[in-house]
This record gives sequence, C-alpha cells and structure tokens, in this order.
Amino acid sequence: MALVLNEEQVMLRESAAGFLAEKVSVAQLRELRDSDSERGYDEGVWREMAEMGWAGIAIPEEFGGLGYGYTGLGLVLEQAGRHLSVSPLQSTVLVAATLVAELGSQQQKEQLLPAIAAGEKLVSLALQEGAHHAPEQVAATATAEGDDWVLSGCKVLVADAHVADSFIVIARSAGAAGDSDGLSAFLVDAGSPGLSLERRSMVDSRNMGVLSLEKVRVSGEALLGPAGGAGAGLNRALDIANIGLASEMLGLSAEAFERTVEYLKERKQFGRVIGSFQGLQHRAAELFAELELARSIVLQALNAIDDGEQDLALLASAAKAKLCEVAQRATNEGIQMHGGIGMTDEHEIGFFIKRARVAQHTFGDYNYHLDRFAQLSGF
Repeated sequence: MALVLNEEQVMLRESAAGFLAEKVSVAQLRELRDSDSERGYDEGVWREMAEMGWAGIAIPEEFGGLGYGYTGLGLVLEQAGRHLSVSPLQSTVLVAATLVAELGSQQQKEQLLPAIAAGEKLVSLALQEGAHHAPEQVAATATAEGDDWVLSGCKVLVADAHVADSFIVIARSAGAAGDSDGLSAFLVDAGSPGLSLERRSMVDSRNMGVLSLEKVRVSGEALLGPAGGAGAGLNRALDIANIGLASEMLGLSAEAFERTVEYLKERKQFGRVIGSFQGLQHRAAELFAELELARSIVLQALNAIDDGEQDLALLASAAKAKLCEVAQRATNEGIQMHGGIGMTDEHEIGFFIKRARVAQHTFGDYNYHLDRFAQLSGF
C-alpha cells in the first residue's frame, strides 16, 4: 500500500485548509466560547461546508453523498484539527452517518443519509454511560411492547446533544451489562416524550450532553439493524470514528508543533534565540519523527477503511493509541517551550492541549486502545 496522496486528495486537503483557516479558525472558537454561543458552532459556515460536499464526503453517491471515502473525510478532519474547527462534522458525519450506513436498512439509509449529506439533519450517538469508554457496559434497557420498544436509561458525553435532531441510542434488549451480545440501536427524535437533556460544556469549549430516557416509546421502524445484534456494526463504526479522531489529532499535533517551532525561532533568552539551544532542538527533532510516523499510520488506517481490510480493528486501535501519545507529547511540549505565555488564555497554544485531552478520551484513551491492540494481537 502506497502511503501517499493522489492529486485529487492533495487538492481536497489544500481546499479544506484554506476554507477552515479563513472561516473556522481558533479565533472563531474563542469567539464562540466568549459569546456563550447558543448552538456552539456557526450555522452559516456549516451550510457552506455542506454545499462543498463535506457533510456527505464519505456517504455513497446513491444516498446523496460524494462517495469520496473515509480517506477524503480524514483529510478534512486533519485540517479541522489544525484549526480547531467547531462543527457537527465529527458527531453527525463521522460517527452517526457511519453507524446508519453500518446498521440501517435500505429504507432507513434512503431516509437519513441524504438529509445528513445535505446538512439538513444532525444526528448524535448516545452510547457512553460511565466515566470511561466501555461499549459493552450498557445498562440502558430496550423492552419490546407489541410492535413498539420502550427505552429507559441515562447516557453521558453525547456530542452536540443540544442541537441534534435525532439520537442513535444504544440500549440493551437482552443480557446484562458487560455482555458482548444483546445490544440494539434505535433512532430517537430529540422531542420524544420522556427524553430530557442537560447541556454541558467541555474543557475544549465544545458541547456535550447528558441524555435521560424515561420510558421513551419508539416504533419498531426506529430499530437500526437486528434486535440484539448491533454489536458488530457498532464496533466497526467506533473503529472508523477512532481513525477519524486520530486524523483530527494528527492535525492539531502538527499545528501545535509548527507553532512551537516558529516560537523557538523568535523567542530570545540570554541574548540568543532559544531554538539554538541543543536540548530544545533534540526535543523538537524527536517530536518531528513521531509526527511522521503518526501520519503514516493514520493514512494506512484510512485506506484500510476504504479498501475493506479485515484487520481494521487492529489498525484503528493502533492509530488511536499512537495519536493519543503523540497529541499529548506535542501539546505538552508546546506549552513547556512557550513558557509562561503558553499558560495564559490570551495565547492560542493552550486551546490545542484542551482539545487534545478531550479527543484522547473520546471512544477510548491510550490505555484502552493499547490493551485492545494487545488482545487483538493475541497477547
């Protein structure tokens, strides 16, 4: 597998870089945070993204998307990471649309995917119930009553929950928490009776929500995939989501590194630019090498999605674990090498470490994926 981009992919990356730098930059993130934006993102900019095809970039053409694959989406996410761009790109496009494509029937795909691709519908995954990612530790229940299902339980860290039109709720229709089987996925409208939402802001200034379901009744048509058989599709969708997050962390890590290198060339100490100090040069060189390795593993994982390779789970955990490690190192070094100014809110380098920490813990942190990689490798 050649780990290089073709001409179209290079053009997509450059187009995304230019658009996001102009309209969805770190400065816009600061503005959204300071204004306590009601939606948490710019609706006008999101419409522009949808018009450019980004909302449907990985959705097949038969469902109104571009059919450009996850490598294309990963390149856009990398640039979003560079600029800390805030939009429903992660929650709706990367996660929810992928899960619909994995579990939905032909009719459900025809109903949902074109609306997502057009930027007209926002959908969010409601999975996590505890402090840490544990997809099998689902206690929320789904009870069949005639042709309907009744859902009860509580979900935390639901991305963009306060603006979502619908949720994909993972509930247990059989077995007990911890069982790998018995999970079902349901499409639940945000305005359903019995569903309540509490909006919360994360340290990276993005919005999550706590979703409470008290005997929420949905029709049988809301079930995505077979009852009790959502596990395989959910796991594949989470693998793809983690590769997308790794792409975003690659972008933010590279940007943090490049900003730090520029600072090393400007900041003077003891009459010399600090970039001339050998100790800092060594640290920068080691981080550069780590970033190049990270870039290769992310591109390999993105290609594996589009090529339908069987070892996707292994590559997904390898990519997520590696990028968790690199993002932590790049943002830590960025703060340390900037010195005191790096700790202040007025300097932008601090925004990168905040976003990195949230992305690292989303859908499994370094330790989770390192353990999973070891298990999948037979250890």
